[in-house]
Amino acid sequence: MKSLRICAALLTAALAVPAFGQVAVYIGTPPPPLRYEVRGPIPSPGFAWVDGYWAPYGHRYRWVAGRWQRPPYEGAYWNHPHYDHYREGWQLHEGHWDHENHDNGHWRQ
Repeated sequence: MKSLRICAALLTAALAVPAFGQVAVYIGTPPPPLRYEVRGPIPSPGFAWVDGYWAPYGHRYRWVAGRWQRPPYEGAYWNHPHYDHYREGWQLHEGHWDHENHDNGHWRQ
């Protein structure tokens, strides 16, 4: 009977997690100012610089250093992470690779 209650509790907890397992993390204080980073030499042609950022670490922030990274596909560019302020606090919107969405200077829908 006890193991049945444990299984039910685990199932309930699993179903309470938002889609894709993403949980919004809010921090009450704004992130510190961005750090100036000296970029080392590019490792080889085709790499792009990914800026450093302040990541949530408990109820504080931890600096994640910038780095050279190879884009995952031709024409990809890095859309840097940023914070927005909500009633609950500051929330990180993670950086990601994106692509240009235009053709001959005209934006596509």
